[in-house]
Amino acid sequence: MSVRLVVDGRPVEVPDDGSSLLEVLRDRLGLRTAKDGCSPQGQCGCCTVWVEGAPRVACVTPARRVAGRSVTTLEGLEPAERRCWAEAFSATGASQCGFCTPGIVMRLAALRRRGDEAPDEASVGRALAAHLCRCTGWRTIFDAARLVDGHASGPTPGRDVAAAGRRAALEGGNPQTVGPAVPLGEGGFADDTAPADALVAVPDGDGGWAVGETLREARVAAGKVQGRRSPVQLGHPLEVPPGEWPLTLRTTWVEPAYLETDASWCRPGGEPATPLANGGAFGGKRASPAPEAARRLADELGRPVRVLLSREDTVRLGPKRPPVAAGIGLDGSGVMRVVRTPGVAEAIRSVAPGLVVEEVDAAGPATSSDIRGAGWVEAAVLLAVVSRLGGEGGRVEAGGPVRIDLPSGAAAEASIGPDGAVTVRVSCGLPLDEIVLRSYCTGAAHMAMSWVRSEGLAVDEDGEPTDLTIRSFGIMSARDTPPVLVEIVPSESPPVNGSDAAFAAVAAAAWMADGLPQDWPTRGRA
Repeated sequence: MSVRLVVDGRPVEVPDDGSSLLEVLRDRLGLRTAKDGCSPQGQCGCCTVWVEGAPRVACVTPARRVAGRSVTTLEGLEPAERRCWAEAFSATGASQCGFCTPGIVMRLAALRRRGDEAPDEASVGRALAAHLCRCTGWRTIFDAARLVDGHASGPTPGRDVAAAGRRAALEGGNPQTVGPAVPLGEGGFADDTAPADALVAVPDGDGGWAVGETLREARVAAGKVQGRRSPVQLGHPLEVPPGEWPLTLRTTWVEPAYLETDASWCRPGGEPATPLANGGAFGGKRASPAPEAARRLADELGRPVRVLLSREDTVRLGPKRPPVAAGIGLDGSGVMRVVRTPGVAEAIRSVAPGLVVEEVDAAGPATSSDIRGAGWVEAAVLLAVVSRLGGEGGRVEAGGPVRIDLPSGAAAEASIGPDGAVTVRVSCGLPLDEIVLRSYCTGAAHMAMSWVRSEGLAVDEDGEPTDLTIRSFGIMSARDTPPVLVEIVPSESPPVNGSDAAFAAVAAAAWMADGLPQDWPTRGRA
């Protein structure tokens, strides 16, 4: 038995073995613009393609269901249309790592084709509800959609792409490519570059690896079961230190939620591909098990081996942001308890030497101080906010933005208006490329608001994560993300990371805007 369909205008025939359309496109036909960010959850939108011109999530579409029908991937768009979207996303900073954007482009391109009038912000927001982008903070994607429809200025003439790449590397903590190829999914991701004849290895659930000729075979051998969102409520594992504190804070486990799950591949005797091909994953992949597993299995089996973690694997195995519980005085002294994590105490003391750091053991998933700003951002937020307390009952002094100054020399001021709009003013040395810097600061603003207000990961009594779907992490959607205005302060000083300062400043501003409740997330999970 076989399935016949037309892909990008070409008739194809593949075995009818129960594979999803995504598996057929990527593993049978080698079409890699459709990405696997959550398969088979159908929740991230990275694998969006067209079936008879209508957008569809490929990872939950059985290939046999589209037999005899026409499927279009990003590779199959008309070259002029591809180029238009690629240039718009590049010109507005609407793509950073580029993993989620091929699916978003397919969704927005379909929306644009459907009506006689250009899509407005409301319709773009509704379309993006099917997607998740962790890097850009959504607002630059709205800008790209307007640019395609001629409602915004075009690409910057004479843009220095090398300088843009330098700024992206500073902000992302890893070498990154910048340019029109990136929104098309051509950032060189490990799972896209694996040889076609590679064996596939996935975690087997017992600390080892299940291997198959295809991803489907490997997952069947591992007994993979699709993860679910649990009814378990968020918990705060640490108690605030005893004392009379004018300001206290408790946080919970938080999932980094990078879109490209850990992947690597290796030939026998070779060097494994990095899982950080075009992005830093917010520090979540620094200790990824994928490269070493690919090297070892390739040497043992004498064949190239491709290692791929599912979304459920990254939640179970990947490190989280360590929870904290803190009390701080008006003079900046206080105590911060943090789940025991190598390096986190030093990070906290680097910005808040007046805080006593207590590391505490707690049942829960692995944590890492490599996660973006782990520990020190919470400390910087406490210091910035407590400096604004005054008057009866410790009211926050009205007026003006909240400011964060970092030892690196970077600084950011942030405020949130009555309408929810965010304004961020960032100083981080020579901008190098304002498009990239603005994109990263916009993404940092989104991540900060989302973290403070709605993000968290539920764990059971044994400390095991129970929320295994990408939509269960509480990440703020495109429709819920307010406008973000980023002002870059001109400087000729050496360039330093600026988006981390923006992340801390917006987190402080969001907390203040919500009335400084002790526990984050302040509004419950989305």
